[in-house]
Order: sequence, then C-alpha cells, then structure tokens
Amino acid sequence: MSRIGKLPVEIPAGVDVKLNGSEVTVKGPKGTLTQIFHPDMVIEKEGNEIHIKRPSELKKHKALHGLTRSLLNNMVIGVTEGFSKALEINGVGYRAQKQGNKLILTLGFSHPVEMEEPDGITIDVPAQNQIVVRGIDKQAVGEVAAKIREKRPPEPYKGKGVKYANEVILRKEGKTGVKK
Repeated sequence: MSRIGKLPVEIPAGVDVKLNGSEVTVKGPKGTLTQIFHPDMVIEKEGNEIHIKRPSELKKHKALHGLTRSLLNNMVIGVTEGFSKALEINGVGYRAQKQGNKLILTLGFSHPVEMEEPDGITIDVPAQNQIVVRGIDKQAVGEVAAKIREKRPPEPYKGKGVKYANEVILRKEGKTGVKK
C-alpha cells in the first residue's frame, strides 16, 4: 500500500464534497474547486472522510494512488485555509507596486513589467520589496509565483532579482583581481 494513498482525507465542518464518478467538487468557506481524477482510482466518501482505493498493484496505479490522495487533500485545505507564496525582491531600485488588479515590477529593465492578476488569485504587496500570492488552488498559486519569479530570477553573484522568501541562493565568488 502507498503510505500516502492509504491515509484518509478528513473533511472538516463547513466543507461539502460531491462525488460524480471521477469528478470531485469540494465546496468550502473560501470557494469551490472541481477536478477530474483518473477513472481507474476508486474514490469513496464515508462519513467525514474520503478514502482512495486502487484497482491493482500495477506501477501506474501505485503512482496514481498517492497523487489522487494528495490532490484531494490540497483541495480540502484550499477551500478551508487557502494557500500563499511569498516572494522577495533584492536589488537597488528593484521594487513592486500594485495598481488596481495589476502588479507593476521595476526590475532594472528599460520599462516596468506589468502583470495582470488572474481569476481566483490575489496578489498583495505589503512592502516595496515583498509580494504575497494567495488563492485556493495550490497549483495556480505556484504557477503565478513562478511567473513573477521568472521575470528576473536571482543571480548568483550579488543575489539581485526576485526569489521565494524561503529560497536560499548559492552565492558565487567574483573575480579575485590577483595578477600572476
């Protein structure tokens, strides 16, 4: 058995889960998420728990077992608590600001970089060098944060650029300047 797949997904109070074959809809205080899972996986609701069973011991089914459980758990967590990713901007003159639903980044280019806030995602700028991406869909939050980061990834010499708040940048030593 999969160590993750065999664990039940707890359904907290205030969360409604509807099963329609391989389509699962989770409705909670923060919103509604719907996802279609692989038709081979058996998803059963028993009381306030969801159990995932696999039809065979094939490698494909073993991989799908844990994946299905993790995705379902992330849906339940998303509609109750939500997800967030924090980003930091390092560099002289590098900053972020919010105008309406647009994020405007000044990252050392000849022009400011503008990004639209996607549906279901909120982008907050608590300080000029901090960005917080929030939403109920873990995958969408991660994708938006990655798109912001890819506008100017951190470079290894001075660490300038956009990085995740918990990311550690491996720094390189510059030229030594010693003549032979």
